[in-house]
Amino acid sequence: MQNTYSSAQDTISHDAAAGAAGYTKQLLAIYDFYVLGFANTFAWKCPTRLNLDFYNQHISNKHLDVGVGTGYFLDKCQFTSSHPIISLLDLNPNTLEVTAKRIRRYNPTTCIGNVLEPLQLESTFDSIGLNYLLHCLPGTMLSKSIVFENLKPFLNDGGVVFGATILGQSVEHNFLARKMTSVLNSKGIFGNTKDNLEDLQTILKENFRDRSIQIIGSVAFFVGRI
Repeated sequence: MQNTYSSAQDTISHDAAAGAAGYTKQLLAIYDFYVLGFANTFAWKCPTRLNLDFYNQHISNKHLDVGVGTGYFLDKCQFTSSHPIISLLDLNPNTLEVTAKRIRRYNPTTCIGNVLEPLQLESTFDSIGLNYLLHCLPGTMLSKSIVFENLKPFLNDGGVVFGATILGQSVEHNFLARKMTSVLNSKGIFGNTKDNLEDLQTILKENFRDRSIQIIGSVAFFVGRI
């Protein structure tokens, strides 16, 4: 049984690495326009300003961002300190490089790591952000509970884990959303075909004493506190 589990985890980790590899520098160059400008508004029906508002509500001055994209929200959000401590965690060195350069005024630290596997980080945090990460991971929503299990040891008492994910089920998808979801899943960039609200509620309940979810368009905004 142990060998079967290890094999399954190896497959998931391999799929995660393959998905992360899709974020080339060429893709990242158009990411803000295509994802944050076009797709959020017209496909997912969740304008980017709502994601930014969400960041402003929950981010702290000692923050870990996981699956960092282009660093748009870290660049635009409002810290209460002029010298926040920011760490960046991602499997893809391209996203880490782009984001670290974008927010170099904060002198962030970077770490290449797979959130589906046990992590070795040098600090703990008051907030951990997972914006648009879960829907990019392989596996079912229930199997993605391991993400929270791996991150909780690095969350300080009273800290918050927050994020947003595009659900494949339990929400209404317009024609554009259905087409984009199908294509992105076929390319391994998304892994959310069976991600649904009930399973998201389940894994939050398994990991957090206090939790909440808000649905806007195709997007689930979630918050968890231990």
